[in-house]
Amino acid sequence: MKRMIILAPSLLGVMMASLSATAHAADGAEVYETCAACHGEKGEGTDSGPALTGVVGRKAGSASGFRYSPAMKRSGITWDAEQLKAFLANPQAKVKGNRMPFDGVHDEAERDAVVTYLEGLK
Repeated sequence: MKRMIILAPSLLGVMMASLSATAHAADGAEVYETCAACHGEKGEGTDSGPALTGVVGRKAGSASGFRYSPAMKRSGITWDAEQLKAFLANPQAKVKGNRMPFDGVHDEAERDAVVTYLEGLK
């Protein structure tokens, strides 16, 4: 019985961490709904915004089929979680002169959630 009491908090912690990651991704999907108008419902891209499927690891301004601003093309960024978070915090400050008409995701938890969501778009 003593072992059961000692193990219960550990198991609960593991279960909560797993649920938290799932909830975090779900929250990211909700945050992404704002992005979908330009980037497509599933990140496939539109005439207004480039595809975000496979964005992590991709060089900024390089997705085929989209006309990027010169600023984005010459930014030298390769998208990873930290670069995405910095860009989403303030797109114009991160890449001055980019054409994305979006003020940013100002809430850090929402930025983290949407980046987690973007990492899963394949």
